[in-house]
Amino acid sequence: MSPPPSAATIATAIIITTILIFTVTNPPPSAYALGGSATTVAVSYGSATTICTLLADQPTQQIQCWRNGQVFLSIYAPTVSFDSIAGGLDTVCAVRSGGYSLLCWNVANFTPKRLYLGSSTLLTSITIGDTQICALTNGATNVRCWRGESHSASSPNGTSSFSSISSGLGFSCGVVGNTSRVACWGSNTNTDILASKIETQFANMSMKNIFAGGQHACGMNTGGVVICRGNNDSGQLNVPANFGYEYNALALGANHTCAIRSLNHTVVCWGGGGEFSSSVTEDTSFESIVAGLDFTCGLVTSNFSVICWGPGWPNNLNPAGVGLPLQRTLPGPCVRSICRCGIYPQSQTLCSGNGNICWPCDIKILAPQPQPLGPSPSPPPPSIGPSPSSPSKALRRGLLAFAIVGSVGCFAGICTVVYCWWTGVCFGKKKIHNSVQPTISAASAPQQSNSSPPSRSSTLRRQGSRLMRRQRSGTSSKHADRAEEFLFQDLAAATNNFSMENKIGAGSFGVVYKGKLLDGREVAIKRSETGPRTKKFQEKESAFESELAFLSRLHHKHLVRLVGFCEERDERLLVYEYMKNGALYDHLHDKDNVEKSSSVVNSWKMRIKISLDAARGIEYLHNYAVPPIIHRDIKSSNILIDANWTARVSDFGLSLMGPESEQKHFRPTKAAGTVGYIDPEYFGLNVLTAKSDVYGLGVVLLELLTGKRAIFKAGENDGAPMSVVDYAVPAIMAGELTKILDPRVGPPELNEAEAVELVAYTAMHCVNLEGKDRPTMTDIVANLERALALCDDSHGSISSGPISIVSD
Repeated sequence: MSPPPSAATIATAIIITTILIFTVTNPPPSAYALGGSATTVAVSYGSATTICTLLADQPTQQIQCWRNGQVFLSIYAPTVSFDSIAGGLDTVCAVRSGGYSLLCWNVANFTPKRLYLGSSTLLTSITIGDTQICALTNGATNVRCWRGESHSASSPNGTSSFSSISSGLGFSCGVVGNTSRVACWGSNTNTDILASKIETQFANMSMKNIFAGGQHACGMNTGGVVICRGNNDSGQLNVPANFGYEYNALALGANHTCAIRSLNHTVVCWGGGGEFSSSVTEDTSFESIVAGLDFTCGLVTSNFSVICWGPGWPNNLNPAGVGLPLQRTLPGPCVRSICRCGIYPQSQTLCSGNGNICWPCDIKILAPQPQPLGPSPSPPPPSIGPSPSSPSKALRRGLLAFAIVGSVGCFAGICTVVYCWWTGVCFGKKKIHNSVQPTISAASAPQQSNSSPPSRSSTLRRQGSRLMRRQRSGTSSKHADRAEEFLFQDLAAATNNFSMENKIGAGSFGVVYKGKLLDGREVAIKRSETGPRTKKFQEKESAFESELAFLSRLHHKHLVRLVGFCEERDERLLVYEYMKNGALYDHLHDKDNVEKSSSVVNSWKMRIKISLDAARGIEYLHNYAVPPIIHRDIKSSNILIDANWTARVSDFGLSLMGPESEQKHFRPTKAAGTVGYIDPEYFGLNVLTAKSDVYGLGVVLLELLTGKRAIFKAGENDGAPMSVVDYAVPAIMAGELTKILDPRVGPPELNEAEAVELVAYTAMHCVNLEGKDRPTMTDIVANLERALALCDDSHGSISSGPISIVSD
């Protein structure tokens, strides 16, 4: 029998457990290395020390900078928001909200330069070391790097998936996602040698994250213990003995390392020749820290100010430990997505109502036992306050959390005992209620769920599975379920014998009439052209069969619903639900609407909503219909708007079942579509993929932005025909979007400006000549969702729910 634990052992265990609980209940702040992985504070060094941060308490997250004792506010357009910022040698870079654009400034004159633009490949993290800029893309997996002013990319050898990256002086390191091993790479031959050395020293270690400095790198292993490797000329690798998760964030300079303690968020530094005095930060809690060459800056928890200290800090411009004369700084990016690990306090105030700041989820408690490093056999307890008699606020919170967890555990234990006694389960007996017990098979048993609602994508996947089962099981008749069969005489009566007064449009195989059925339902009735069985009639017959086959099986809020059909002799009619507000084309281009500025569609938020509705309908066809469906005729006249101003995709007369894989394609007998919208790759090479629909939607997006038809006359009278693609794309690429926007809508408001720009860049990528360069419909939906979210706080009467239009 092992001896009972000593009092010291018990005390140490309590302290460790308190730290672990505190780490869970108080997620870690951020910290970054030299030049910095992207955070809300950035340090640029070189010709002039510059500190830049993201402004808090503003509707847009703008950049403010301090240099040589001067403050520079809103160094970029005041309507543009940024998610994160990083600094290097005379350079500051920032990722625009949404991750689709990277802008950099030379801090000497703050002249902006766009380094990256991509609507389908989004940046999720950025790091700068010296002049090398690297970023994670596509959900924090792939790495892309730039060197100085060039656009040439360098990437690590043999690896492409990373969970964390950071840069030092001329080299970068990352944690490979599937192995948790460290990989490093340089920007030239000399730095490649250093990178290879550091990577070798981290060999076979499983790491959670990595932070690079001058010529060294540190990180936390999967047990939460800090490990450093590389150059140790100034003791920057001499990590104080630590146990798992004692530190939760790091910042590395040229010859020093700093870390934030998990318990009270104070900072400890080592290396740097011992010149980093702890007196400056002894009792200060920080949200994040970032290092320059020979100094460190931190974002103070109490007032969101920035203080800096260290031997290289210019005390003559701002004393060490004294807050810089900057406005309050955001502790994290303001986002509109769901915060999986909790929302930061004061988020609504800090983000001015435009989103929330999420607690990071990067620290997970794996084991509650200490893991000492260094020569001492056991780690000393961490510093928890000025004296035992006056424990810090952080410690009191940690002990409170410990007490709460213990109380909950005791209560659960008591409940378990009572349950066992009451039901008899613990004594080999079962107490069964007298009511009938349901029989649940394995197939129908409910799955365990969490408290969060199912995502839209998972819901659609389930819909797709049901659709697959329905299609494979077949139907009881020639035509699929839910489609009523009507008599021709009833439809003729509903349309006043197909009078011209009831005509509302034309489709792929006939004319569309408004009708009212005997039961009072308003419908739209499409009647095919009649005549002998010529080739033309056979094409109409094929279109009728195609649309009936597809629509009778597809049910989605952004697809026009089929009510029924009629087949009598040579007559072929389809009956749809009536779309009260007509086609998008008419709102944009009909003569009666061209001069109107009061139309409901003449608001940027409404136009973005309509484009998102259509994109969701097409995404359903591509990703959730079984098999997938390619529409082949996406255009503004095939996007209809119902009474609630919800847009729906219509007219499936040219649609085809597509290949199961996005990479596959097939060759129909001939290209089909509408001039101005048809994919040039499909038209020229007869190669059809789902990206052909993407091109058509891109043209529609440009129509919505410019108010121009897909093909229009450039001059007022007999000008040469011009496509909206040729008209709009050069202006978007040149950054002159405002010159081509539809004047009927008016200049975008504060939040709308960024949303409209995101739609424009998305459209530009949709109309790339080659399908492989176009985004998927999922990418487009994500971009348009972000754009619509940006408009939420703009002035207007459009809500995210059903839209109510109030007439004057």
